[in-house]
Amino acid sequence: MTRTTTLPRPAPRPAATTPVLSVRDLRISFPSEAGPVEAVRGVSFDLLPGRTLGIVGESGSGKSATAMGVTGLLPPAADIGGQVLLNGRDLVGLGDKALSGVRGADLGMVFQDPLSALTPIFSVGRQLSDALRVHQDLTKRASWDRAVELLDLVGIPDPRERARSFPHEFSGGMRQRVVIALAIANQPSVLIADEPTTALDVTVQAQILDVLRVAQRETGAGLVLITHDLGVVAGHADDIAVMYAGRVVERAGVRELFDRPVMPYTAGLLAAVPTVDSGVRRPLIPIGGEPPALVGPPAGCAFAGRCRVAVDACRTTDPALRDVPGHGQAACLRADEVADGTLDPTGTAPDGEPGAVQGDTATGEVVLRVEDLVKTFPVTKGAVLKRRVGTLHAVNRVSFDLRAGETLGLVGESGSGKTTTLLEILRLKRPEGGRIEIAGTDVATAGPAARIRELRRDVQIVLQDPLGALDPRLPVHHLLAEPLQAMGADRATIRARVPELLRLVGLDGAVSDRFPAALSGGQRQRVGIARALATEPKLLVLDEPLSALDVSVQAGVINLLARLRRELSLATLVVAHDLAVVRYLSDRIAVMYLGHLVETGPTETLFADPRHPYTRALLSAIPVPDPERERSRERLVLEGEQPSATRLPEGCVFVDRCPLYRLAGEDLRRRCRTERPAPAAADGDPGHRYACHAA
Repeated sequence: MTRTTTLPRPAPRPAATTPVLSVRDLRISFPSEAGPVEAVRGVSFDLLPGRTLGIVGESGSGKSATAMGVTGLLPPAADIGGQVLLNGRDLVGLGDKALSGVRGADLGMVFQDPLSALTPIFSVGRQLSDALRVHQDLTKRASWDRAVELLDLVGIPDPRERARSFPHEFSGGMRQRVVIALAIANQPSVLIADEPTTALDVTVQAQILDVLRVAQRETGAGLVLITHDLGVVAGHADDIAVMYAGRVVERAGVRELFDRPVMPYTAGLLAAVPTVDSGVRRPLIPIGGEPPALVGPPAGCAFAGRCRVAVDACRTTDPALRDVPGHGQAACLRADEVADGTLDPTGTAPDGEPGAVQGDTATGEVVLRVEDLVKTFPVTKGAVLKRRVGTLHAVNRVSFDLRAGETLGLVGESGSGKTTTLLEILRLKRPEGGRIEIAGTDVATAGPAARIRELRRDVQIVLQDPLGALDPRLPVHHLLAEPLQAMGADRATIRARVPELLRLVGLDGAVSDRFPAALSGGQRQRVGIARALATEPKLLVLDEPLSALDVSVQAGVINLLARLRRELSLATLVVAHDLAVVRYLSDRIAVMYLGHLVETGPTETLFADPRHPYTRALLSAIPVPDPERERSRERLVLEGEQPSATRLPEGCVFVDRCPLYRLAGEDLRRRCRTERPAPAAADGDPGHRYACHAA
């Protein structure tokens, strides 16, 4: 099922309402060998009933530590000071028993990882029922009935039956709904959601944010929404607090902050975000440098070392939050100059790494051709004597090609078959069904092992987790030398090639002797890209290359990939869940659903005129970091979950969630149910193809 929604505008600010949550000078430190780590340094804010405060910032800025401090979930070794006033009661210093009476009753928490937040040995109904009975005088029957009502409220289908299910039987989105139901079970006055959508697909993210809005409306609670996604806070927050190095550096209403950020760090975050609301690909402007270590923070402004407009006074004076007329508050000595427009805190994009521009690279010969690719997995049953009870259809007759100098983005929800498609290409073996051709060679008939080794040299991959992809025991020089040694290069060639690779990805030669643990996330990903380029491949596969990076670091890597594609004429295959990134990098996009390609076409054509209803839902679910556009545009929100790939519908695989199917006549419905749609070319554009009877 689907529904079309428009996000509500922010409620008018109550004139004389007592804050339901007041945090005053919150300080949190953790012990370490080098000394106390000052994770939170004097954070203060007020939360009014029914309003949403968004807290944003890079990893390590203190967002989650602030949430843990408010809820009293810090480890025993942590040192906490200041005040956390919940309905006038100070929570700092309370014992665990007293805090247990507050958590779940007056204070609800939605965690980032729902599977870890739920007990695996109890059904979800039992967990909800227990949460109710701990804080309320209810019978088992009454608490169970209320648990079913809560599951229905957060959109769990067939709630009475699913209440008996265990967490592992739910999808990620459904588990997060259960966690939200737990958080609101006892009508708390404050909800804290810590990165509630980070691990979810964009369509599921839209559902969860809608559920959070319903939960807040039902309880009247104030909501603290912690996220790294600026599009999410643009659409859902009333006020925003930006954190950096353990402090709030800017605080303002959502429209004031997005229209005119006055803290250079906030302006840098916004300049680094790729957007999907325009076909113009402006160069992204990354924030240079790294956040300071919080063991003995710097004497002056913590952001001075990365700030493009810092002056000498910034390095000696730590600015406090102060009012900026017509805006909010900012901790910056030059905030007034930024506010009146006489100072640009972002500057221009760094030399040598301009943004991607569609069509700026001429395409050449076909490097990768996939025809009717099929991959299935057996579904077995039994602990000792396993027997096959079904078949999971992971990839079903997928076809596409990719030319030199071209980037193809492969998108779709989790379970759509994107990663399986990549793995089938990278195996360089005869596929279960169909044909894979790389650089003119059919991998099924590649012949001797020497030719397979040559193909492996032509195909390289950049993985999602740069730290996990690099051997922690080897310095950067050896990591880059390893693929060269594998292809038989001599020492002189390796000595010359390693510095060349570092320059190619924008790294200083000084990192050559460092180990991966001593590098930042962006540096590690650049090393991973350099390692992939060492063999001079023809095809570069990028599997979620930016999902583990902060937005400020992500911008630099996006610019790097755009430059490399242009300079090296690489064929690039990108799998990513962030469609704004995919739009920025790709020339063409292929949309997958349940192992099928449902639409392919040039990037801007597909964004401007999506034909398949699933593509429309994907694009409409992408958060836009602009409050006006995000709250006024119509969104097609998919409801329900993908059906199992073990029981594919006979006809269109999208039929159970398709909005066009419900509006169609009986003849068209019968066709959708019984006949698998073949890809058809859009009018006047043979490169834009979609598989839908109703579109």
